[in-house]
Amino acid sequence: MAEPYVRKLSTILLDAVTDKDPLVQEQVCGALCALGDAQPAEALRACEEYLWQHEKLAHPYRTMILRAMETVVSGHISELDKDVARAVIFLASSEMTRAKELVCDWQQAASNVLVAVGKRFIGKVMEEVLSKFQPGALPHYYVVQTLANLAASNVFGMVPFLTSILSTMLPMLGMAKHDTMRVAFCCALQRFSESTLEYLANLDQAPDPTVRKDTFASDIFSAYDVLFNHWMQSREAKLRLAVVEALGPMSHLLPSEKLEEQLPKLLPGVVALYRKHAEAFHVSKSLGQILEAAVGVGSRTLEAQLDLLLAALHAQICVPVESSSPLVVSNQKEVLRCFTVLACCAPDRLLAFLLPKLDASNERTRVGTLQVLRHVINSAAPQMEVKKPFILSSMRLPLLDTNTKVKRAVVQVISAMAHHGYLEQPGGEAMVEYIVQQCALPPESEPRKLAPDSEDLPEDGVRAISISTLYLVSTTVDRMSDVLWPYLLEFLTPTRFTGALTPLCRSLVHLAQKKQEVGADAFLIQYDGNVSLPSPYAITTRLLTVSSHPYLGDGRGAASLRLLNVLHRNIHPLLGQRWATTIPLLLEHLDEHTEETLSQKEWEEKLLAFLRDTLTVVSDNTWTCQLSLEMSKQLPCYNGIAQEKNFLYKCIGTTLGAASSKEVVRKQLQELLETARHQEEAEREGLACCFGICAISHLDDVLAQLEDFMRSDVFRKSTGIFNIFKDRNENEVEKLKGTLILCYGHVAARAPRELVLAKVESDILRNIFQYFSTKVLGIKVETKDPALKLCLVQSVCMASQAICSSAQANSFHFSRKAELVAQMMEFIKAEPPDSLRTPIRKKAMLACTYMASLEPALEEHVQADLIHSCLHSVLPVLPEPEGEDDHQESLYLDTMRALEGLLTGLLRRNMTPQGLQIMVEHLSPWIKSPRGHERVRALSLSACLLRYFLEHLHVSALVPFHNLGLLIGLFSPRCADLWPATRQEAVSCVYALLYLQLGYEGFSRDYRDDVAERLLTLKEGLVHPDSAILFHTCNSIAQVPEIVSVLRSKLQETREEYILQAAQHSVHLLASQHCAAVVTSLLGSPLPFDSHTCTLWRALAVEPSLTTQVLGLLLEKLSKDVPFKETRAFLLSSSPGRVATLLPLAATCALCEVMSAPASGPAVLELYPQLFAALLLRISCTVGVALPRNLQAKERKGVGSAVAPRSLEPCSSAADALQAMLLRGGNEDVVQRMELEGGWQLLRTSAGHEEGVTRLASAMAKFAGPRLPLVMKALVCTQSSVYEIQRVTSTSFLAELLNSNVVNDLMLLESLLDNLAARQKDTCASVRRLVLRGLANVASGSPDKVRAHGPQLLTAVIGGLDDRDDPHSLVALEAMVGLARLLDLVEPQDLHPVLLHVAIRIRPFFDSEKMELRSASIHLFGHLNKACQGRCEDVFLEQVVGGLVPLLLHLRDPQGPVTSVSGPPGRAGRPGSGVGAQRAVPQACRFALRMCGPNLQCDELAAALQKHLQEGRGLHFGEFLNTTCKLLMHHFPELLGRLVSTGLFYFKSSWEDIRAAAPMLTGFLVLHVEPELRPQVDLEQLTAALQLLLKDPAPLVRMKAAETLGRLVKFA
Repeated sequence: MAEPYVRKLSTILLDAVTDKDPLVQEQVCGALCALGDAQPAEALRACEEYLWQHEKLAHPYRTMILRAMETVVSGHISELDKDVARAVIFLASSEMTRAKELVCDWQQAASNVLVAVGKRFIGKVMEEVLSKFQPGALPHYYVVQTLANLAASNVFGMVPFLTSILSTMLPMLGMAKHDTMRVAFCCALQRFSESTLEYLANLDQAPDPTVRKDTFASDIFSAYDVLFNHWMQSREAKLRLAVVEALGPMSHLLPSEKLEEQLPKLLPGVVALYRKHAEAFHVSKSLGQILEAAVGVGSRTLEAQLDLLLAALHAQICVPVESSSPLVVSNQKEVLRCFTVLACCAPDRLLAFLLPKLDASNERTRVGTLQVLRHVINSAAPQMEVKKPFILSSMRLPLLDTNTKVKRAVVQVISAMAHHGYLEQPGGEAMVEYIVQQCALPPESEPRKLAPDSEDLPEDGVRAISISTLYLVSTTVDRMSDVLWPYLLEFLTPTRFTGALTPLCRSLVHLAQKKQEVGADAFLIQYDGNVSLPSPYAITTRLLTVSSHPYLGDGRGAASLRLLNVLHRNIHPLLGQRWATTIPLLLEHLDEHTEETLSQKEWEEKLLAFLRDTLTVVSDNTWTCQLSLEMSKQLPCYNGIAQEKNFLYKCIGTTLGAASSKEVVRKQLQELLETARHQEEAEREGLACCFGICAISHLDDVLAQLEDFMRSDVFRKSTGIFNIFKDRNENEVEKLKGTLILCYGHVAARAPRELVLAKVESDILRNIFQYFSTKVLGIKVETKDPALKLCLVQSVCMASQAICSSAQANSFHFSRKAELVAQMMEFIKAEPPDSLRTPIRKKAMLACTYMASLEPALEEHVQADLIHSCLHSVLPVLPEPEGEDDHQESLYLDTMRALEGLLTGLLRRNMTPQGLQIMVEHLSPWIKSPRGHERVRALSLSACLLRYFLEHLHVSALVPFHNLGLLIGLFSPRCADLWPATRQEAVSCVYALLYLQLGYEGFSRDYRDDVAERLLTLKEGLVHPDSAILFHTCNSIAQVPEIVSVLRSKLQETREEYILQAAQHSVHLLASQHCAAVVTSLLGSPLPFDSHTCTLWRALAVEPSLTTQVLGLLLEKLSKDVPFKETRAFLLSSSPGRVATLLPLAATCALCEVMSAPASGPAVLELYPQLFAALLLRISCTVGVALPRNLQAKERKGVGSAVAPRSLEPCSSAADALQAMLLRGGNEDVVQRMELEGGWQLLRTSAGHEEGVTRLASAMAKFAGPRLPLVMKALVCTQSSVYEIQRVTSTSFLAELLNSNVVNDLMLLESLLDNLAARQKDTCASVRRLVLRGLANVASGSPDKVRAHGPQLLTAVIGGLDDRDDPHSLVALEAMVGLARLLDLVEPQDLHPVLLHVAIRIRPFFDSEKMELRSASIHLFGHLNKACQGRCEDVFLEQVVGGLVPLLLHLRDPQGPVTSVSGPPGRAGRPGSGVGAQRAVPQACRFALRMCGPNLQCDELAAALQKHLQEGRGLHFGEFLNTTCKLLMHHFPELLGRLVSTGLFYFKSSWEDIRAAAPMLTGFLVLHVEPELRPQVDLEQLTAALQLLLKDPAPLVRMKAAETLGRLVKFA
């Protein structure tokens, strides 16, 4: 039986090989291989017979069968006997040579079969192949190819045959006329040579260790002669390449003397091929092998060929490398291998050739030469050892090359040199310096992304590779430590290496730590023997200065500080312990910030504090003086780097402050003044900071030095009378004066306060003014230089601030105060009044602010003049256009703040009503200015002054605030100003004035007055001013409609705000007397309501009692007419349509407008249930209802308008009204929840209306529980409505209420259940369905009540399974979903009698065409299993077993997963509800199978089902099905027949995925069952069914059928 059945399966599969789908073909071949795995001999014989019997089978299909045979042979070669091997060999040989012409895939497949068999039966294969490889006749191409492949796959088996093969082949070479055949011979000779070399290399493992190279030498030479002298001259490129590939390994087998003899011709011949082939990889590879062979025999003729070889190879290495071409990259590697061979045998010649080319003009030549040089340095290190000085000296020119690609190559050469000891030689330092230079290159702002081997290299690439090289050489090459330490320190201080500081510091840190590990002596730097090394002072200065901007240069601040920390012993012996604490804190601060978040001022203060601390720890005047000298010496290095130079000046000031030698201090200060670049503003500021910091410790010396400098020749040379007429010198003098003035200012600001007071007038301010004004021929000449003015103002400001901050400021008599204030006023007046370009005004006002607080007080006229000048200088400045100049905006705001400060300071001197009055009088003209920006600014200043006065008010006696009336009179008219900002500031002023009056009347500061506070509430509204108009309205009822009509028409004619408000008031008065008439009249307005009509409707919501009447009248109008009329679409459709009636539509729109007014809230609450029910039902009966034709055009026009009115669409208008009603009723949460869930949109659509109602009910239950009893009562009354849709809506709402526990809390449960039960016989199927949903909702809303009502609920829901008046089974669907929710909660004794009935009733739905029915029935089946776990009766167990196959196969149900089905019941369980009800059938199957597991009474199977099918886990169906079938067959083998026969039913399923899963299931069952259980299966029926599936239109099905057929071999 076994053999015929395997043959039958094989035949079925072989017939299917002709399938048109490649994937099916592949699966068929896989099935054949599976048969071969079980019965290799039978499968091979079946394939063999099939191929013999089907001579006309097309070669692509023959190819597939042969490939399957090759797979079987390769996997089971050891199991095959000789007969099978012989048959397979004969077939493959026949297939290979049947067609004389080349059919590559087919013949290659046959050849591969022979090669696979040849791994064991080499003798029989050779016998067959050699029978077709006879002398005198040219063999088939694939005979030769097979011999070549056999040589590669079975070296030890083939080499003994090579002698005879070669002797037969050699005469054939001359017979081969076609290039294709010649290529085959070349390939064979290459493989024979390679096999021979491998055989000879492993003679200890070879079967015949006596084999020698000489055995093949003559034959190989004969073949070589044909290949080289004849075929290599061919025009066919493919043949030439095949020849050259063969010549490489053949050269190793040539006799030594023949090779020596042939080299003069061979090498030029191979090299010549470079010119003929673009892709030179094979030429280079062969050339490398030939060179190795030549060197191996000690060739003497090679030397004569060196020039030719070197030139050709060098040309190859200079070919641009394209990373996209692997062969080009491989060619370069082979060429470099050739250079390695030549370097080992002729290093002098190689270098003599290479090194001169470093000076070539061609860029690629230089780059290529450097690549070769790097390679030979690495690969031929012993030969290059004595050449190191020569190679180093030759690198001088490349070091000067500016080409980016050359630079990169040079860096790579230097890296190789570092690893091999070159840099330890004389001249090595130049290489190190070159690397550092490249590290210092400026990085590109946005480096381009390029491939690693790209030719187009950005400069940043050179920098990056140099940084990497420097670090790697420093950290990984041990021998480089002595070369780099301490040599790298030399590069720290020169500014041209600034860009390399970060990598330098990192490398130096590593080297220093390595030296410390060796010992203290190795670490300490010997400066005596290294005069070029920077001193400790230079290192400290440099690293500290560059740290001031720590994030530049890849974070050089942190790198510099780390290096400083490591070098502490070389800097000063006492610093180690302190720096170990302070430097990590600085580094931590940098880690906590970024370049954007770091405060530069704070960081510099930290560094200066670190410097002061360092100087304190050292406490050595000599060391401190040396450090200050070094700092001064480095100043020129930072010319052009203003910020760092500025910081270095501060460091100098700090260091000089710590020096105890006054002579040194004064000398250095003199030098600083003489050498500073006074023309640069930043340098002037930096030098002044230096003097200021130094003055903290040396005030007298600093002041004396400044005076000395003024009297010195340096200063006098610049200030002579005749130099005044030279513009350049005059400009230089002004800048020098500016520096000195600034120095005095900073000295005043920083020096100790107790010392400054004595010097400020006599020394500091006297000299400041002396520099500012110069006498020429006895006439005082003041400068016009704005920079000098700014210096003066800034210095006066600093001096004034210093005086004010002194403890003795109150007792200080500032005699020069009036003079200084006058000077500041001159500066302020000199500024242009209409523009703001410099900070002179701001600084001058700040100076005046500080001076104002000092004694003596300013005279009244001086103070008045000062205020007048400042106001005239600032307030008229024209505002900048928005967004144009942020700097100007910032400068203006700072100037305004300075003006506020000045005015506040002056007010502080006279904190009385009169003082306040004086200030306001100054502002009064500006408050009344015709220019808006001036009024805003003046009122802003007034508000600021009033606030200050109020906050600092101290009333000693109850006195009236006499100025109140005047001030109120000034500010109150501005409350109606044209500018909104002016109005708001005016209210702030009035507000402050009212509280000032209350303060003077004795009220406490925290007292709050209602009238005053009401002003604040008006403040925001002042953006749109409010006006009131008094008017009278007519009382006559007869005139109400006319009045309303006139009001509407007048409103359309004007846009004045006051008229609008007057009209609203009129309508309100009318409605309070004639409510019904007004409502009727307004309802008669044309639809859609225009904005004026809407305004009038909202006016009716002002008074609650009136609003209640209006809402009641509108509710009456809403129900007075039918909601729609049936019509037929004219000429377009025969189907009836629905058109809205006008009165209910107008009433709905009116309700929306009235309830949109916030004041309507109380009335809405009073009529809440009636409004809710009416509007909800209005929505339901207008779904899908159209507007009357005359209104449709108006609606479209409204949609296109700029300001769209409310929607007139009937359903949307009702939904808008319901939203407004809920908002006014205090249920914002309900509205928001509906918006979040899309409920409002659902309500408006036919498909989503029911779901929208459900979501509304859910939101009401959650957020509006107390409203529900009356709402429910109102809705129950509508359940007998003649409109079916209204019954559906109310039932849906009430059903959803049962989904919440709130009905239980409100004791509504019983009445709701009774009400719903009464609707079970409703004529509408949707109502009956919703009743079932409501009953099932008790499970989630009131689960504790289910047991009490269990029989009633079960009876009702199970009855729904048998609903006969529901053609679409939607009621049954709802019943299944509901029953699944109730099962877990009812009493077991109520449930068990119906379990079997329900299981049988729902079974047909498993395979329903409707996805929802499949999902719900399977899910319910899972719950039935869950309900009887542990007490499953045999009858029900039959249902479980019967359901296994459908459940497993429906895991591949075509409906994809949507939501989880095993979660808590509720909205997710509603069928047809849009989102939740669309349960995924596969998910339902997962749940059901997990529940079935325990009832099958197999723990292992139940655990597997739980593991694979758990929620949220991805399912690999094949793996799961395999595991399940394995366990089923292990524990329940008797079920095999039943499971297979059930699965056969699904072979005819209409769903492709299930048709594919069914044979999969069968295949896995067969895979894991014991062969003796075969009688359970009708193999004939199963095989026939699978054979039929092989013709299925779906490729996936055909694939699975083929796979299963392959598994049936188990039953053979």
